Amino acid sequence: MVTYAKEEMVGITELGKSLGSYLDKVTSSIFSKIAIIRRNRPEAVIIPIEEYELLQSAYDRLEQKEIEELLSSMSKEDKEVSKTKMISIDL
Repeated sequence: MVTYAKEEMVGITELGKSLGSYLDKVTSSIFSKIAIIRRNRPEAVIIPIEEYELLQSAYDRLEQKEIEELLSSMSKEDKEVSKTKMISIDL
């Protein structure tokens, strides 16, 4: 679980009043992230666009790898089924 320093958390009402200031803190690397708090719980996080794009790219690569592995295993299962059918026909 990600932890947040007290200064990295902001209530939604305060954020609405000072959004520009908080964006400046994130984009100038004063803070690496800012958690938006609503009803005493983190609801969202503001991060620099570069970090978001890096995370999205990593997620996309991981998803592609999972799809490739799924297709590969399905292909292997199809080959196993075909071999089984051929064996039973020959008998």
